[in-house]
Amino acid sequence: MTSVRGSTRPRRADGAGGWDDYAPFYDWENARTIGRRDVRFWQRLVGREGGPVLELGCGTGRLLLPLARTGARVTGVDRSAPMLARAAARRRRLPRARRPVIIRADIRALPFPARSFRVVVAPYGMLQSVIPDRDLAAAIGEAARVLRPGGVLGVDLVPDLAAWEEYTDRVSLRGAGPGGRRITLVETVRQDRRRGLTTFEDRFIVRHRGRTTSQSFHLTFRTRSMHETIARLGRAGFDVEAVCGDYRGGPWDPAASVWVVVARRRR
Repeated sequence: MTSVRGSTRPRRADGAGGWDDYAPFYDWENARTIGRRDVRFWQRLVGREGGPVLELGCGTGRLLLPLARTGARVTGVDRSAPMLARAAARRRRLPRARRPVIIRADIRALPFPARSFRVVVAPYGMLQSVIPDRDLAAAIGEAARVLRPGGVLGVDLVPDLAAWEEYTDRVSLRGAGPGGRRITLVETVRQDRRRGLTTFEDRFIVRHRGRTTSQSFHLTFRTRSMHETIARLGRAGFDVEAVCGDYRGGPWDPAASVWVVVARRRR
């Protein structure tokens, strides 16, 4: 029995590229940026609402495993096979009874029956990787379809992406990696402010035992306003219950470093 389920290779679309190549470096970079700052927020949400729980864009399992540790039945989906391979390796650290289900799938067409979950989460800017409006509408619609009436959708956005200055070939991070490797991230940021698009052109340089290798790729994100986000949720059948500006549940304002929306599917 394989750890990652899924068969057909999903169609690539705008916003979906780059993640396979990012997989070897995702945990290294995010340990230095987001870390575990958001974990308790999502664990509290799951603890309050119960399961089953679905995480959209679960990646390497950074949040998926802590959610599974709450005791809820947890499923994670992602389009990137290399990301999911890392999640599958991580899940072996948990007792068998608490291991999450990991499925390779497209969030625009989820492979679950209607009303399968009590909670769906889209953490850490996941929906900002969905660039076309029609794809975002499909993803939110699918979240509504697989949620039970009265179920909760949690969305976490990273609004400061759109405010980043543009720069070229800047060393953004460097430090020790696994197995004695030294990793350097050289980054270029491009902004299309009219369309709300932020593109990161990343190059990870790895030095190990006298050998240097390099991996380059780009990731594109689209930042939509809070007003638009709430309107889209409403059209999909959700009522917004809370809008937070931090992971402690603090009040939201447009300048908040994170935007967290908790919405409930109408009965």
